Amino acid sequence: MNQPLHELAARTLRERVGVYIQAGDSVEAIIRIREAEQAGVRQAWMAMGGAGFADVLTVLAAATVQTKEIILGTAIVPASTRHPLVMAQQALAVHDLAPGRLRLGVGPGNPLYLEGHYGLRQSAPLSYLREYVEVLRGVLWEGRINYQGRFFQVVDTLPRTAPLPLVISALGLKAFRLAGESVDGALASLCPVPYLLEQALPALRAGAETRSRPAPPVIACLPVALSTDEAAVNIAVRRLIQQLALAGAHARMFAQAGWAAAVDGDEAALHALAQELVISGDEVTVRARLHELLAHGVDELQLLPIPIADEPTERQRLLRVIGSL
Repeated sequence: MNQPLHELAARTLRERVGVYIQAGDSVEAIIRIREAEQAGVRQAWMAMGGAGFADVLTVLAAATVQTKEIILGTAIVPASTRHPLVMAQQALAVHDLAPGRLRLGVGPGNPLYLEGHYGLRQSAPLSYLREYVEVLRGVLWEGRINYQGRFFQVVDTLPRTAPLPLVISALGLKAFRLAGESVDGALASLCPVPYLLEQALPALRAGAETRSRPAPPVIACLPVALSTDEAAVNIAVRRLIQQLALAGAHARMFAQAGWAAAVDGDEAALHALAQELVISGDEVTVRARLHELLAHGVDELQLLPIPIADEPTERQRLLRVIGSL
């Protein structure tokens, strides 16, 4: 697993699907990662704060010693909250414990959250991210860095390397192009599939072409509701869309994808967008939809469980669906 993600062309369907872990604390997060592995799931992803505000890389490091094979990914760690050398140190510790099992996802993060909680104001977030991953790549893959940029001036040498895959969050087309140019994958959080296939993928491929490199995969995070109660599913997903639209970046992405009316609160548009985003139904229906998406242009899936009636039961059923692919 030390090679870039775009070289992993021979993976099975199950290897291309992961689950998004949400927990109240570190112990619960590790239990849920273990449950996922025991169900046959091959990838588990966590966001910063996904374990009750605990540090995600520390949680994943602890999870490596209680699991055997499951790939662990960060989705994402906001780049501005730690220097790239600090990020590299943390990633190196996880890599030491479980070589080849970490996928390091970084991104600008939610600007409102970062300013409100950390007091960090972002300027030129994509330019910052570009420099950030260049420093990370040099340190982790080459073991040395001499970088003099606008945001980072770094000179350092490591005694060893850790060529783990680097992925970035991407919503807007410029971010997808950056992913194509410089990293091993684009984490697309809750983007409509037509937008991914018709706009995001071409932007990513154009970025890759400028560097004469293979296009890395798009890892699409989509909500999944294992329920046949369509009204309840629609309410839950619409609530999620409304929360996302408050952040700004998702609002712009939805508008770019043709859903500006949904962002403005139009009820019919909100309903239609919810239907476009969510994967829902019983196990047979959800499994069929996963097969369809993976067969028709989506590189990888990161499934975000949306509880409807019985969260523990629905989560276990989803793990079994992924494990049976």
